Amino acid sequence: MVEEVQKILLQVTSDISNRDSRFHCISNAGIHSDSLKDQPELLAQWIALQRGRRTLHPCIQVLSPSQFLVTVPLRGLSGFRQKKTRRWRYYSPSGTQLLAPAMEPEKLHQWLEIEQFQKSTPHWHDNDVNIKGDLVPARIIHVFLEHLYRAITFCSLSDKVNVLESYGPSIRLNVETSEQMVEVELVPVVEVPGYWPKKSQWPRFFKRWPLRERVQCVKSFGFDLLARSNYHWQLSFLRGERLLLEAMDDDGGCRMKCYRAVRQMKEDVWCPGNHPVINSQHLQMIFLWASERHPSAKAWKDLGRCFLRIVRRLQKCARQRFLRHYFVRRANLLKYADTAQLDALADKLSRFLQNPSLGQGASSVC
Repeated sequence: MVEEVQKILLQVTSDISNRDSRFHCISNAGIHSDSLKDQPELLAQWIALQRGRRTLHPCIQVLSPSQFLVTVPLRGLSGFRQKKTRRWRYYSPSGTQLLAPAMEPEKLHQWLEIEQFQKSTPHWHDNDVNIKGDLVPARIIHVFLEHLYRAITFCSLSDKVNVLESYGPSIRLNVETSEQMVEVELVPVVEVPGYWPKKSQWPRFFKRWPLRERVQCVKSFGFDLLARSNYHWQLSFLRGERLLLEAMDDDGGCRMKCYRAVRQMKEDVWCPGNHPVINSQHLQMIFLWASERHPSAKAWKDLGRCFLRIVRRLQKCARQRFLRHYFVRRANLLKYADTAQLDALADKLSRFLQNPSLGQGASSVC
């Protein structure tokens, strides 16, 4: 399904890129971005790390079997630098002056000004995406959505792709594959390789995992800024997360086997459905935290014990409705999650932990 979705969106985003040079085709995402092409050492490092491992789709994140997140890279912005001063916004996404400033960005979000890039093409200064020097996610999403409708028709994909009604600044599609219908969230993204944001105080003091060399590698690949809200850009560390996950079992542990087992139980038994309250991104965060708290290889030799340890951690997060982001620990990834679904998940996990081997499917998964 990933291959089919990628093929369809490749056609759509290629057409959009031809119409508007500010948007890249998804084939230019991640390690294929223009920013990394200018850094051959970094690109060679990534290729060496991935040699012999499974194929990655740098623009696609599978949140659940029928829910994908696809990032569309923006072109013409390079040389990012952090600003020391913060400027409040006094206008709406439409440009209307406000009497009071909008709210401060949340822990995982930030403003983005055109001045924060050393190089920017003239089109990023146009009023359709820029208000008084700020790059506004809501405006960029609006421009992209207009191109998207035209591209679907031009590529004769109306029978395969349907744009869903969205509440708020998001672009959601239904994409038909040979297996099933997949809901895709398309998100414009500014890729910032070679730079680490100040909001991420990582690695933490006295941390024993990962090794220093791995930390330096993760930070060298930088971060992304996702257009997923009206005013603020969301920090994302997809490349860093994948680097850590892919190298998790280099010490001979069973972390990835455990991850797959927990994910399968979540999808089949504990949290099924098209929009699960816990998705693969949440599970990845739990495993990154668990790897940091249990850094030795000995802690990851017994699959059964590791499996139950992760389930207990997941149950605690659901019960407390709190899951820290691994790179920005002050951000709660469950802040806006449905509390009734979290409580129901916590109850299911509690019953499973009381009798984890009978009638729950754990033995067949492990």
